[in-house]
Amino acid sequence: MAENKSYTIVEYFGGNDGYRCGYCKNQTGNFSHGMWSHTMTVQDYQDLIDRGWRRSGKYVYKPIMKRACCPQYTIRCHPLKFQPSKTHKKVLKKMNKFICKGELHKGQDDGELMDSVCEEAGPREPNKVCHFDLKCDTNINIKGEAAECPTIVEVQKEVVDATPTGSEMPRMDPVPVAGGRTATTAPKPGIGADPSRPPCRKAKELRKERHLQKQQMRQHADDVSSIVSPDKPTSTQSNQSKTLEEFITSPENPSHPLEVKLVPVNFEDPQFTDSYQQSAAVFSAYQMAIHGDDPSECSESEFRRFLCDSPLEAEYSPDGPEMGYGSFHQQYWLDGRIVAVGVIDILPTCVSSVYLYYHPDFASLTLGTYSALREIAFTRQLHKQSPKLTHYYLGFYIHSCPKMRYKGQYRPSDLLCPETYVWVPIERCIPQFSNCRYARLNQDPDAGDAQVLKDLGRALVLYRRTVMPYAAYSRKRKGSSDEGEVRQYAGLVGQECAERILLYRS
Repeated sequence: MAENKSYTIVEYFGGNDGYRCGYCKNQTGNFSHGMWSHTMTVQDYQDLIDRGWRRSGKYVYKPIMKRACCPQYTIRCHPLKFQPSKTHKKVLKKMNKFICKGELHKGQDDGELMDSVCEEAGPREPNKVCHFDLKCDTNINIKGEAAECPTIVEVQKEVVDATPTGSEMPRMDPVPVAGGRTATTAPKPGIGADPSRPPCRKAKELRKERHLQKQQMRQHADDVSSIVSPDKPTSTQSNQSKTLEEFITSPENPSHPLEVKLVPVNFEDPQFTDSYQQSAAVFSAYQMAIHGDDPSECSESEFRRFLCDSPLEAEYSPDGPEMGYGSFHQQYWLDGRIVAVGVIDILPTCVSSVYLYYHPDFASLTLGTYSALREIAFTRQLHKQSPKLTHYYLGFYIHSCPKMRYKGQYRPSDLLCPETYVWVPIERCIPQFSNCRYARLNQDPDAGDAQVLKDLGRALVLYRRTVMPYAAYSRKRKGSSDEGEVRQYAGLVGQECAERILLYRS
């Protein structure tokens, strides 16, 4: 095992009996495994989200997709290959128009289905977390193999975590959708479509066909124009040649200056503390106006627990981005005040979107889409500083909820196979959802989990402030009945993570 390293410390809570689904509103249709993270390295979290885990504050959960009414697939976008669509360009132009001229249309934009790329139904919170004064040296040196009892290692760095109450975990529900589906049956003889007439076509298909015809006509007109005047580009050609970065570049002499600030989530950072109350006020206004929360449900303490308390330890690397890794708030300042905040995690190979909230007065600016496009451009910027940072994670893609399919519009993108944990292009995944909500995604029947649990004895545990392999722990605790729970946990995080992450044992 590598020496001089930080450790992730978690408490595992197993699965549950089901909780309310925020998508189809099934009261007991959502299931997940969960663990409370007292502290976590960015590499461990990177590896966990690449196995379908996701954090909500310090609570890290993994949906049980085969049991869930609305399976949640981890989705990532390829920013280096991303090209904004016509809809994306419309949003960018609308923002630039407001910055230049101050034109603002009241009300929610009809073109945006959900105004955040990261709104999922909240998992069920743990009943209780162990309240202990944990001390752990960030530079622990562990010697010995799993089959042998290692040298006793005493913990030395204090990490104090408040015990969450039953009301602490979020329950952020997205826009409701109809839960039931009507089955299609064949028409009875003498009733139904006339076989002598052309088959009926959906209005959506007809619209797509007309749109394609218009594009072909426009392309033909552009070709003719280029022959007549080859030196003068058309407006369409000029628009298509603009990059995402050119679209988001602030215009000169704006009527409403827009500034985007990246602030580390750190109560010792003056930028974060100076803007904390204003940011919390925007969060409260957003939750009440957009989600219909009661003021008690979006208090300052809830804001802090959900979006400011992060288990991720700030880390810096010579080959990493200049601001380092960890949790950040990307604040959007318009005319000197915060109008939106994107909560993100900067990890070794990706930027992970956590949440987005904005002031309701600016809902018509489609800030969810706009912030996602800014975060894609930001990932491109970080890639120049750290070449291994290549992806943008949008949270979960829920195909069974039509209003959450829009995340697949940020292409090219991949979905994570829930069984083999390999990434599959979304175009190959969509057809698999036509017959069932859950799909393996990886079409190779012989493929398996590369990190499947092979040796439970090598999993690390933290027992009585001592770090040891599970094999040594089980010998110390003769007759212990937690092997099934530890085996389930280790199988979910994978062999490598199980050998790095410290699982707390009381």
